[in-house]
Amino acid sequence: MSRANAARAILALVVLVVSGWLIAVRPVRLGLDLRGGTQIVLQTKDGELAKANAQTTDQAVEVLRRRVDALGLSEPTLTRAGDRRIIVELPGVGEPREAAEVIGRTAQLTFRPVLGLASTQDAGELVLPDERGERLRLGPAALAGQQVEGAEAAPGQVGGWEIRLAFRDAGVGAWAKLTGTAACAPQGDPTRRVAVVLDQQVLVSAEVSADTPCEVGNTAGTARITGQFTGEEAKELALLIQAGALPVPVEIIEQRTVGPTLGQAAIDASARAAILGVLATAVFVIAVYRLVGALAAAALGAYGLISYATLLALGATLTLPGLAGFVLAIGMAMDANVLAFERAREEFATGRRSLGTAMRVGFARARSAIVDSNVTTLLAAALLFFLASGPVRGFGVTLTVGVLVSLFTALVLTRALAEGALRRARPRWSGIAHSGWVRRAIARRNPDLMGRRRRWLVVSAVAVALAVTGIAVRGLNVGVEFSGGRLVTYSTSSPLSADAARAAVADAGLPRAVVTSLSDGISVRAGRFDDQTETRVRQELAQAGGGDVQRQRDESIGPSLGAELRRKAVLALLVALGVQLVYLAVRFRWRWGVSAVVAMGHDVVLLVGAFAWLGRPVDGVFLAALLTVIGYSVNDSVVVFDRIRELVRARKRTPFAAVANQACLQTIPRTVNTGLGAVFVLVALASLGADSLVDFALALLIGVGVGTYSSVFVATPLAVELSR
Repeated sequence: MSRANAARAILALVVLVVSGWLIAVRPVRLGLDLRGGTQIVLQTKDGELAKANAQTTDQAVEVLRRRVDALGLSEPTLTRAGDRRIIVELPGVGEPREAAEVIGRTAQLTFRPVLGLASTQDAGELVLPDERGERLRLGPAALAGQQVEGAEAAPGQVGGWEIRLAFRDAGVGAWAKLTGTAACAPQGDPTRRVAVVLDQQVLVSAEVSADTPCEVGNTAGTARITGQFTGEEAKELALLIQAGALPVPVEIIEQRTVGPTLGQAAIDASARAAILGVLATAVFVIAVYRLVGALAAAALGAYGLISYATLLALGATLTLPGLAGFVLAIGMAMDANVLAFERAREEFATGRRSLGTAMRVGFARARSAIVDSNVTTLLAAALLFFLASGPVRGFGVTLTVGVLVSLFTALVLTRALAEGALRRARPRWSGIAHSGWVRRAIARRNPDLMGRRRRWLVVSAVAVALAVTGIAVRGLNVGVEFSGGRLVTYSTSSPLSADAARAAVADAGLPRAVVTSLSDGISVRAGRFDDQTETRVRQELAQAGGGDVQRQRDESIGPSLGAELRRKAVLALLVALGVQLVYLAVRFRWRWGVSAVVAMGHDVVLLVGAFAWLGRPVDGVFLAALLTVIGYSVNDSVVVFDRIRELVRARKRTPFAAVANQACLQTIPRTVNTGLGAVFVLVALASLGADSLVDFALALLIGVGVGTYSSVFVATPLAVELSR
């Protein structure tokens, strides 16, 4: 064994040991869509006393954290996203109404002078009804809730309940000034009153007591809020004030709830898909590449171990799309191995190299294609992380980790095992000494694909026209993430047809809702509807024959957030096209880069058109699949263009069309074998995965098919035409 190969083996062993240790000592962090719970996204707004920015949003996070802690919820997570977003995760909370009401209330507590009674004309001032319904003109806020030291609910002095406040720091002087000014007005005059306002609602507008001195005011720094409070109302209000008033108003723009049963089912389904997908891929690669295929299958198991340990080391949260990305990357991990094995077969076929030397040269000559193709996938994963939101970002993280680890296992672990094993292996069982049935079939026919390049381009143009027709005629079934509104998924103990479910939902007051029949339940999507309507929907579905109807998932997206996510989706696609074009123009000729990007656009349009014709939802998970298809499409084109670049240098006088045709024929075995490796995993996901993974797997199956086609029959013919 050479020193370089020994170093690779030692490095791989160290990484495997560290990975095993990480898995043993670090628990996995599951996202709410897997362990169950509620996620609430809040957005801060400009208030009367402060502007919404990163600083005030951070202050709001601390206030909300105290509120959540006061609710007694387990393991809550609160983080700031951007300058004005706050993400609150509440594990185990399946009925989030009470938590959302307490967390989402702005609690903008202010103390204001009463300027007098409001007339019928608009005075241009803040006018609010008091606790008796009398309209009052209110002056600017003299104190804010942040100046309250403490608040407690207590029985009132004359019955009922009251809230006792204590002020801090500058609040003591401000309270004295406010009450001192009011005390100068005569008894019974409205201006002798002070209004306590919470969220634009006058809690109480009490007259300053007669013993308060004019201009001096109440210097004790305490106050009592009295009113028609029940004990429960007084305690809730005291909790809000004691936890701290928010420095700026907030509004709930997104809310997601998933039951733990659905989460565990998704984990189990993904685990089964992963196991069967890996087994099928391993059997396939062993059947095709024999000894080195068996070594690659062992490296595939190591890939899963290292990838999982890396996610634990990063503290990444594993979400449902993240699981899908992890499973998908298993299939893609074979790509680098297949590239190297196919090049090793070509080197051994020359008759001038031994098995070990052929494998070493195969890895060396495949390196540029491996690096370039994986960089394009990394670019797509980076776009998912920076431009997407929510669980889709988790998919970007796991896909990035998967690509990097696949590079390590292929270029270090598989290479160390293969070069060592081939020194004593028999050619017959090595997997390198025979060419494979795909390569033999191509050699027998030697088709002139580029001679018919214009025919392929016409076929592709017709396919694009059909896809565009589907988008125009059928339209896109835009998910709630992009359209805004509310999506609720129900499980039913008895099967319920889509027609019966639609009639039941219409009877509940949602005649225009989009009702979809799932394998184990019903999903209902409509504009924003309240919890009372949701309860009626559940009852009507049960009466229609659904049996025991349980809410499994509940997502609510505000219209502003839906519009923003749509913009981000379009931006992600445009940036993906631009970034890939720049990278390919740098690595290859600009004409080849244009050809690859056009082929990528061809794949995107066909995938979107297919989903339009099928009526499948276009949502955040679909966006993840779409950007992955972009990476896969460019990946295939890069492998072909890398071989074209190599042949052009060696055959400078050969017509470019002939060189391009030869490059396509040489890379087709790799394309077929890699595609089949990914297909095994995707078929397992589509057939065994949870409902939310079926559309993801379907999108990628379509994407793998059109991506494999376009690299040979769109990108390369177009490059030939442009080169003329």
